[in-house]
Amino acid sequence: MAILPRRKTFTAVVGGVRVGSDAPVVVQSMTNTDTADVPATVQQCAALARAGSELVRVTVNNDDAAAAVPHIVEQLDKQGIRVPIIGDFHYNGHILLTKYPECARDLAKYRINPGNASIGRKDDSNFRTMIEVAVKYQKPVRIGVNWGSLDQALLTQMMDENSRLADPKDAREVTMEAMVVSALNSAKLSEKYGLRPDQIILSAKVSGVQDLIDVYRALAARCQYALHLGLTEAGMGAKGVVASSAAMGVLLQEGIGDTIRVSLTPAPGGDRTEEVRVAQQILQSMGIRSFTPQVTACPGCGRTTSTFFQEMAEQIQSYLREQMPTWKGRYDGVEEMKLAVMGCVVNGPGESKHANIGISLPGTFEEPKAPVYVDGRLFTTLKGDHIVAEFIQILDEYVNSHYAAKETERDLREEVPAKI
Repeated sequence: MAILPRRKTFTAVVGGVRVGSDAPVVVQSMTNTDTADVPATVQQCAALARAGSELVRVTVNNDDAAAAVPHIVEQLDKQGIRVPIIGDFHYNGHILLTKYPECARDLAKYRINPGNASIGRKDDSNFRTMIEVAVKYQKPVRIGVNWGSLDQALLTQMMDENSRLADPKDAREVTMEAMVVSALNSAKLSEKYGLRPDQIILSAKVSGVQDLIDVYRALAARCQYALHLGLTEAGMGAKGVVASSAAMGVLLQEGIGDTIRVSLTPAPGGDRTEEVRVAQQILQSMGIRSFTPQVTACPGCGRTTSTFFQEMAEQIQSYLREQMPTWKGRYDGVEEMKLAVMGCVVNGPGESKHANIGISLPGTFEEPKAPVYVDGRLFTTLKGDHIVAEFIQILDEYVNSHYAAKETERDLREEVPAKI
């Protein structure tokens, strides 16, 4: 089944990054540092940006955090890191955005949770204040509904109305509908207070896979705002990766989703950038975007008693990750390259022929040699103790010869004036 065309939406611009419709699906992440700790937050923002996060969100929860934002943006700029910084506001955003105009000015977007911003109370002055600040500084806003902090007045009203029906819906259905209504009502209020539709991004975060699919299908069917996808509190390790992939994979397949985040809980002292790589891998595995060359490697079986092919696959993958920041700036299309590191003769040669570069390592009782295939043809056969180094040399030469030429031709077209 082919991926359905992306739904047509208003296209927001977040610090120069386009979000919506024909723009690429954007990968974003969020820091977990104390925002008031400027050096630590700058360091993590930089790490997330270098890993490929195209938008980075920071918590702005108190005076110290709000006062720190301009310094964070300034220091990132001095390092040449232009990633847009988004401010995450909840209960006191109306106070912080008006008290610290430099914070309001330097953030690329505001994230507002309507359930924590006076929506549903006697007046919506807190929410209105934040929208008016966004209008003043011409900042886009993500209205982020979360079922853990859903507008309780709205939910209670809808539950009461449902209970009076002859055939009432179950509580889950009413909750999902309340999330959609909360997002849409808040968006309409934002427009009433001066935001343009193309300055509004919506999200409806839940922690269950089927719940996420259902709520976003409903939301997508009833608006043209750009949508941010992601399971809230996806979890740790395999659970978080699998749940996020399962939920977002279905929605992305249906053309729903303009930005994504994989909200992984890192292990103590763990690498925050892992969630960026997982988000990229979801998009690349589905053929939606390409970020880094892909390595196909077999899982191993009784024919592959040696762990060498596993170690080689890991070394190659690490080498690609290290090289990509340089390669991306020098070579057009290198992120679409495919490699194969296989462990025996059963599928090794065939899989290697399907890759740009592939190597089939010897399995149990096989002759100790490793044929290397380049663009489907046998290129050479490697033996001995330096297979990894020799394979990397072949890889470097392939990148230089196949992708540098494209860049050179483009540069020549730009630099040499056309003859009239």
